[in-house]
Amino acid sequence: MLTVEEALERVLANSSAKMAARIPLCDALGLVLGEDVSADLDSPPYDKSMVDGYAVRSADLPGGSGELALLEEIMAGMTPSRPVEAETCSRIMTGAPIPRGADAVVMQEMTASAAGDPNRIRIRDERLRAGQNIVRQGVAMRRGEVVLRAGRIIRPAEIGLLAEVGRPEISAIPAARVAALSTGNELVSPADHPAAGQIRNSNGPMLVAAARQTGATAVDLGVARDERESLQAKLAEGLQNDVLVVSGGVSTGILDLAPATLAELGVREVFHKIRMKPGKPLWFGVKEHTAERRTLVFGLPGNPVSSFVCFELFVKPALAKLAGRDPKIVHDLITARLTSDFSHRGDRPTYHPAVVECLNQTAGPSVRPLRWAGSADLRGLADANALAIFPAGDFSYRAGEPVQALLLN
Repeated sequence: MLTVEEALERVLANSSAKMAARIPLCDALGLVLGEDVSADLDSPPYDKSMVDGYAVRSADLPGGSGELALLEEIMAGMTPSRPVEAETCSRIMTGAPIPRGADAVVMQEMTASAAGDPNRIRIRDERLRAGQNIVRQGVAMRRGEVVLRAGRIIRPAEIGLLAEVGRPEISAIPAARVAALSTGNELVSPADHPAAGQIRNSNGPMLVAAARQTGATAVDLGVARDERESLQAKLAEGLQNDVLVVSGGVSTGILDLAPATLAELGVREVFHKIRMKPGKPLWFGVKEHTAERRTLVFGLPGNPVSSFVCFELFVKPALAKLAGRDPKIVHDLITARLTSDFSHRGDRPTYHPAVVECLNQTAGPSVRPLRWAGSADLRGLADANALAIFPAGDFSYRAGEPVQALLLN
């Protein structure tokens, strides 16, 4: 069987970033930019005021004090109609263009109207200097300057910058499309009360949520029964997406029909089974539609914690690569010290639900393995914020010993 590292290497070797497409700016949040973007204008496009106040000639105010004649009021969005000349000033609002002749702006709080004459302004600003409270044209960016490079993740700040440089539509790598399919005669809807021998389908909603949390779009295909016709129809539908995640039906039971049915649909098996716990039955294959288009297929074990762990370790990095991101930074792996004694028994590396707490810079993070009843115990997983990783073998750990932990989100 492959190790976790070997299996992940094969998954990523069969994954590649989607081709960039034209995306409306309003839909680009979280995507990876597919082109260099240049400014179409200087920013700011003119010298502008940083504050509400008065545009003045600093030479008219020796020591920062004096009385000036008011010429006009310049609001944001207006163009000054008169230059500031000797012994004059113009009232100006934040963001408004600096009038010709002015070389400083005095804040409103440093001024007052001369007694009996609202058109004369008394100024007292001992720190007055040329250039004060003025943002110069092009200080943020110049026309033609590259402001964002291809490969940048588009956050809210990038959305604002793209809007500023006049890009209502951009080239970006689209979000991966994921389909989740659960298999099993025993599965019923979360809305149903299970009869004897039945369980609710928790994997479908969980895997759709996990995919969406990565930024992918995801659809739940529901449940395929353990019969070839039902399974084949659902699998064929799922293969129209970038990634198909199937939970259940990939082990060695007589009703584990997924691998054979996928082969009938033209999916090439890359590997089956890996050396880990939980998640040993993991299956991975690829459907080549064209030279430019393929579907990655993950057959996850039916037990929900096994499905979750396999998604975290293998599907999540693949989705990152499809989205143009670096899959190596998907996982946050740390070393933490056990809060109590812990015994591990097993012939495979184990990913055990745990709680990591960051105590302080001196003590460092601690990890507390949770009480966990195995791969069907979603309750134990829901209390976890990490997976403590224990290597294969029989070990008795003492409190304070370091172990690796994989942080969850």
